[in-house]
Amino acid sequence: MFGDAYICKLFRRLIPGVNPELEIITALADRNAPHIAQPYGWIEADLDGTDTTLAIMQEFLTPANDGWDLALASVRDLYASLPEVPAGEAGGDFAAEALRLGIATARVHHELAAAFPTSIVEIHEVKRMAEGLRRRLGRAVAEVPELRPHVSAIEAAYHQVELLTTEVPVQRVHGDFHLGQVMRTPTDWVILDFEGEPGQPLAERRALSSPLRDVAGMLRSFDYAARHLLLGHSEAERLEPRAQEWADRNRAAFLDGYTEGGGVINAADAALLRAFELSKAVYEVVYEARNRPAWMPIPPGRLPPARGVTAVARDRRSPRPP
Repeated sequence: MFGDAYICKLFRRLIPGVNPELEIITALADRNAPHIAQPYGWIEADLDGTDTTLAIMQEFLTPANDGWDLALASVRDLYASLPEVPAGEAGGDFAAEALRLGIATARVHHELAAAFPTSIVEIHEVKRMAEGLRRRLGRAVAEVPELRPHVSAIEAAYHQVELLTTEVPVQRVHGDFHLGQVMRTPTDWVILDFEGEPGQPLAERRALSSPLRDVAGMLRSFDYAARHLLLGHSEAERLEPRAQEWADRNRAAFLDGYTEGGGVINAADAALLRAFELSKAVYEVVYEARNRPAWMPIPPGRLPPARGVTAVARDRRSPRPP
């Protein structure tokens, strides 16, 4: 950081080519898009004959608060309130911010669609997408048998995607969207870190995808925020309904904001969104089993039980979600 004006982000793992974050953030800045931290410059070098991004200099957001921290503060206030006080009346209610964040997300998706090429996934390719989700589920269950009771319900949700009869619009997306990737400034939400999943190849991080993947990631993040503070809590069982109430309230507010901001979630989109959420939750279970076994109770919170298909799913990493 340079005073309170600039922040220089260095990429520790270098992959030959232009980093997706630089590509996206400069394109959005050229369009005067809202909800981004302005880029001021970058450092690049030749790596294996390819111009490769080493660092990006951007606007330092001050004063600003991390979305994950704000959400946890809201959950903490709710848990400290009297049991009979609804989440909407407890101190630190987050729903208004979740709605604004939904609006900001839709606007950024709109700008991404305008700045980069878009396409559609044909119906037969949508079916292949569902097959890919099912294969990943199989690999996850082989590694984490605790997922087995949820398999039939998850596969039923994936089957709903196979039944879709409409094409799926795809575009550039954030790719790693959760509460730890957004900052609340005095005026609005700002979205950061457009580089996608850092462990994936550049081609995959640049690939067009449904914007509902980002929506699913943020919905999962609300679930993580709601249940994170229950880990090791002496009254976790009593507070679980409050966690569910907080998550449901903020998920609904975010979706309301997303549609208010111009995002589209129709009946077909709802089936796809559900599948993306469940796939994210499956990924989270594997992530926690590998890296943070103590966090294992969090992801199954939205996984449907063996009987019926009733719920949805989750987000990403650090002492944040995976």
